[in-house]
Amino acid sequence: MRCRTRVQHPTACGRPTGRVRARGSSRFSTVRFVARCLVVGANGFIGSHLVDELVSLGHEVTAFDRFSSQRAVYTSAGVRQVAGDFMNHSDVAEAVAGQQYVFHFVSTTTPATAENDPTLDVRTNIASSIELFQHCVDAGVQKVFFASTGGAIYGNHPGTSFAEDTLPLPVSPYAIGKLAIEGYLRYFGVKYGLESISFRISNPYGPGQRANKKQGVIPIFLSRLAQGLPLTVLGDGSMVRDYLYVGDAVRMIAQTVGRSSSESVYNIGSGSGASVRQLLDVMESVTGRVPEVEVKPVPSTFLGRVVLDIERFRSEFGYDTFMSLEEGISKTWAQLMETSR
Repeated sequence: MRCRTRVQHPTACGRPTGRVRARGSSRFSTVRFVARCLVVGANGFIGSHLVDELVSLGHEVTAFDRFSSQRAVYTSAGVRQVAGDFMNHSDVAEAVAGQQYVFHFVSTTTPATAENDPTLDVRTNIASSIELFQHCVDAGVQKVFFASTGGAIYGNHPGTSFAEDTLPLPVSPYAIGKLAIEGYLRYFGVKYGLESISFRISNPYGPGQRANKKQGVIPIFLSRLAQGLPLTVLGDGSMVRDYLYVGDAVRMIAQTVGRSSSESVYNIGSGSGASVRQLLDVMESVTGRVPEVEVKPVPSTFLGRVVLDIERFRSEFGYDTFMSLEEGISKTWAQLMETSR
């Protein structure tokens, strides 16, 4: 069914002054730069945080999503809201028109749904992404930023961390689809000159991440702890992931706007890993609740260790201050308790 596009104009006007983070610093320097940014998937977990970050930097932001909840998850004022369907040509074309930068942060599948029906990812995510990129070319968009995955795209490799030049060997349909979309961005770059960056994001977590999406062990565990339900651990709990607080993720991404990039792919992570056992220990300390654990076998497509090497991003754009796992989980738990009252 076609979704009618609804445009909500900002309540605030004007052209504020943008800010760019200085290299290797958590401080910002004021510059005269304002970009017209479209966030596709603006009401999602990372997308909503990205909208707030871009607005805080002074950019003019358009938020595109279905907004099926009838309310925006982001909190910033002055955002132009466009309600539409990612898989509808005219909706996407209207949202893209007049934009300088487009952030492709929507996904029609999760790792679980793509695993259950790999063709769904091909028919929706990949096909609609190609159409989005064509709309960007037609509209004269300067650059596309794509939320790829760093948590699954590299597959099984020896070593302690993965750099961007590690050969991607994804084994899950979700990651295979992300790699395919990266490939189409290269095609659009060669054929049409469309600039792009693919951000291979590790395992983001934080306030606003919904456990019912069945994606992200931290929100799922915290939600079940809040309900007094057992936690499902795959294997012996030694599985290691690179957990990144969502505030750090969007700050890293947003600071690339308006700056030249020497590469088209960057890892976005903390550069350090934590096991599931360590997560359980932190959660017990933060919540004061002892988790009940149910152990299940590890699926064949799951990876034992995924930690991202972020030196490429750090050396070019600079980012050194990350929120600790303890503080990040504490903030996530506090928000969960507040919203459940």
